[in-house]
Amino acid sequence: MNAPHTVALHRPTAAIKERPDATWPLADVLSLFELPFNELMFRAQEAHRAHFPDGDVELATLLSIKTGGCEEDCGYCPQAARYDTGVEAKKILDIDTVLDAARQAKANGATRFCMGAAWRSPKERDMAKVEEMVREVKALGMETCATLGMLEEGQAEQLKNAGLDFYNHNIDTAPDFYNNVISTREYQDRLDTLGRVRNAGLKVCCGGIVGMGETREQRAGLIAQLANLNPYPESVPVNHLVQVEGTPLHGLDPLDPLEFVRTIAVARITMPKARVRLSAGRRQLGEAVQAMCFMAGANSIFYGDKLLTTGNPEAEDDRALLAKLGLKTRSATLESAPKESCGC
Repeated sequence: MNAPHTVALHRPTAAIKERPDATWPLADVLSLFELPFNELMFRAQEAHRAHFPDGDVELATLLSIKTGGCEEDCGYCPQAARYDTGVEAKKILDIDTVLDAARQAKANGATRFCMGAAWRSPKERDMAKVEEMVREVKALGMETCATLGMLEEGQAEQLKNAGLDFYNHNIDTAPDFYNNVISTREYQDRLDTLGRVRNAGLKVCCGGIVGMGETREQRAGLIAQLANLNPYPESVPVNHLVQVEGTPLHGLDPLDPLEFVRTIAVARITMPKARVRLSAGRRQLGEAVQAMCFMAGANSIFYGDKLLTTGNPEAEDDRALLAKLGLKTRSATLESAPKESCGC
């Protein structure tokens, strides 16, 4: 196996210690990963059916409203300005372009519209533009989500007042692997932003990336961190590393697909009422592995043309796969859709 690539570290990150009253101690999460595959899938199915008896799949569309030029050094990200990946830095999109994309997403059956910006954190001059986007997309009858980087005091409240439903801020990986991937922000910085999001009354979308050279125990550490948030996230995107030439993590041996399925199953068991989303890297998995992920409890996908700067299967292919599996999608009418709550 190739040696994991690392980002040059600029400062140490303090270890995040496990709480003695953790709902899911790391050892228990690791034990789930180590179950025989059929037993793990059975337990994940039990949890899924208990909390999502309709078995519906949520369709979410993600639009990059501000692409490239990010000052962070996340080793997986082609939008970092310091890496030569061919991604051109662009200005924030205008409101009409965003609304056109949202209308198309809704017409294709998406119920949630996510707006992502390649910022370390949004500046106040940017916030006004994002707030307008949130208000206008919300007026279309869609759920709104934003991922804008770290939030300062008061910014989560601004987004909440504009009508934002969800804020996405991933923790990416386990605390003890984090410094192998990122050095320009600390793990605690991410937790602090999540705290501001919760305190503002927003729902949390938070997950991570697997296949970055971490061990199984570190994958368990990622899930344990998410499951022990109080409350745990309403949405949990699980990303399969998309290797982009020019980024430090390009060239790693790919993760075994069944290990990715195991990660989905453990996320379902430990966060039974969350929407577990197949996110980046879904194309590389192929239909058979995606089907196993749905069996393991995944019930949300990013859907449509683009997932930030990496390709995503076309909407027609997604609909065809769901039809093959006999899976229905979440109602496009939000009022009749099941309400999401982590319930913990």
